[in-house]
Amino acid sequence: MLTLSAYLGLFLSALGAATLLPLQSEAVLVGLLLGEAYPVGALLAVASAGNVLGALLNWLLGRYLEHLRHRRWFPLSQRQLERAQGWYGHYGHWSLLLSWMPVIGDPLTLAAGIMREPLWRFLLLVGLAKTGRYAVLAALTLGWG
Repeated sequence: MLTLSAYLGLFLSALGAATLLPLQSEAVLVGLLLGEAYPVGALLAVASAGNVLGALLNWLLGRYLEHLRHRRWFPLSQRQLERAQGWYGHYGHWSLLLSWMPVIGDPLTLAAGIMREPLWRFLLLVGLAKTGRYAVLAALTLGWG
């Protein structure tokens, strides 16, 4: 049961961190890595899956709710949304390789939905970026390389 709750906690923290909520998943991953009770590959897979799914929620939000952006409850300000759209418009789909970055990554995934980025390319680029970030974090935590 402890194993399931550890993986579920990691998955949910990674999912939440990839949405527009102000959450972090790196501390959970590092804690589990340092505990050495779980296989590194499994932890990376769970964290990556949760984080990509969270980014997919942003993409869906951008794709289907863009017409509601002037509502008071919309999670981004007009300025934040315009900045993300400008960045995305200038650099195109390759900017999704920066989706792992704090502050700009989540708005970029939302902008990708608004800009109607094809789902297959979105998942490929975001998956590479977010999995790569967790792999580098694991390597630094465990002293590889």
